[in-house]
Amino acid sequence: MMMIPRRNNFDLWEELFKDPFFDDTSKVMRTDIKEGRDNYNIVIDLPGYEKEDIKIDIENGYLNVTAKMDSKHEDKEDGKFVRRERYFGECSRSFYVGDEVESEDIKASFKNGTLCLEIPKKEEQKKLNEKKYINID
Repeated sequence: MMMIPRRNNFDLWEELFKDPFFDDTSKVMRTDIKEGRDNYNIVIDLPGYEKEDIKIDIENGYLNVTAKMDSKHEDKEDGKFVRRERYFGECSRSFYVGDEVESEDIKASFKNGTLCLEIPKKEEQKKLNEKKYINID
């Protein structure tokens, strides 16, 4: 049996959720999506990224946002990191916007580490290959 020393005000759940498995939000693009009358507004926090680090594309009805940051910002001074929380690498998110939305329809802006996307609402066109059910007598 293993003994674990007890600390004052020790909370097992708090310690459990400090584990990187639960707390690794550094790779997540924090996103807000707001529905308007004629469009959707997507706001994504990308602190530390430059406009050139961000790529946006649309394929098969999915809007894909990818951001990549190189570790070129590393410290050149002697010493070692005691803790390192800033993320270097690539992260991405995808949002289904529909097959009717074209890249020309989407407006994008980036300022102060925040990416803002405006996507118009479009009516789905009735597809010719629509599934039809047959009644059973």
